[in-house]
Amino acid sequence: MSTTQRSGDVRRREYRRRFPLGIVAALSGVALTGPLATDLYLPAFPQMSQDLGASEVRIQLTLTAMMIGMALGQLLLGPCSDALGRRRLLLSGVGLFAVVSFLCTLATSAEVLVVLRFLQGMAGAAGAVLSRAVVRDLYTGDDAARLFTRLMMVTSLAPVIGPPLGAQILTVGSWQLCFVALGLLGAVNFVMVWFGVPETLPQDRRTPLRLGPLLSNISRLLRDPRFLAPMFALGLSYAAMFTYISSFSFVSQNELGATPTQFGLIFPLNAAMLILANQINSVLIGRMNTSARLRIGLVLGPVAVAALITLQMFGEPTLVSVSGILLLLMFSMGFVFPNATTLALSEQSASVAGTGSALMGTMQFALGGGLSALAGLTATGGATLVSMTVVMAATGVLGTVLFLVLRRGGA
Repeated sequence: MSTTQRSGDVRRREYRRRFPLGIVAALSGVALTGPLATDLYLPAFPQMSQDLGASEVRIQLTLTAMMIGMALGQLLLGPCSDALGRRRLLLSGVGLFAVVSFLCTLATSAEVLVVLRFLQGMAGAAGAVLSRAVVRDLYTGDDAARLFTRLMMVTSLAPVIGPPLGAQILTVGSWQLCFVALGLLGAVNFVMVWFGVPETLPQDRRTPLRLGPLLSNISRLLRDPRFLAPMFALGLSYAAMFTYISSFSFVSQNELGATPTQFGLIFPLNAAMLILANQINSVLIGRMNTSARLRIGLVLGPVAVAALITLQMFGEPTLVSVSGILLLLMFSMGFVFPNATTLALSEQSASVAGTGSALMGTMQFALGGGLSALAGLTATGGATLVSMTVVMAATGVLGTVLFLVLRRGGA
């Protein structure tokens, strides 16, 4: 082992021992920015449409632009971090996110906001992809699983707490305040990263940023069942959850007779189930291997959807019964997200952690944003309980089947 590598290992051991809370806080904050920026301003759509003189479709393009930016940003920043290191790119991304968030408040048209949201997504991708890469640099095995569990809990809560939080912000001001809040979050994250996150990828462990080796790494990852199995499990499970999050507002109020207040009460319950599952997952670390913990979530998700199908075929769906079943779906995600991430990255070299993290994040957003939209392809042009259930069933079952088949092939 070289002197540089030994000194790097010593620094990482000292850092883990002296500053664990600092890295957890900083990485949790940056991991939250992208998902929260996706959901926080959703309640402001009607107000934005009126204020900017734009149709709802044009306002919805700001969400699409954000998700495209997140996907492309992860593809770009992941491999770059394997060559240039994590810290500089993370600071640059977090700082740019704060600046663009404040610029969004000055937008005078939907077209300008679409461009700014794309840039915001590109910047927010730094937190998503590099937080996972930093964890892989510093930790392996159960240690990595514990920190991934905390990070996944934070990011999984974003689509649950984002809309209610945005609605509360709108009670005291206009839609611009949502972006002010995101800008302040970015500024705080910049400070936390500056003081809390060192460079975790030493020079001697970096991969030169050349097209040939990059394509070779991507090709190897996409042919490795040990990586593909948890990647598809994560992406398709996220698609099932995002289908629920994006469709249930219409389903609960149009079909199940929920009032806006009743609908708002469902989000804290979802958050509670995610937290509970994450805590149970943390307790099981060291008692059960990562693959077994992941299988718990991959079984519970389809069980929840099967119960929802049974209710629609033989019972009378109500707001209480449907919401209760869907809480089990949210509970399953508390096992899937952290363990799928741990399994995919822990079995790969740290030198390609950025590239692997980028592929996982891109697949997650591509499947989540793309497949969840299928629930809206109905005769009425909006999601229904049946269409929502069909998409959730297809994505949930496919994720489980692909994991089991690919994992067996990898073994």
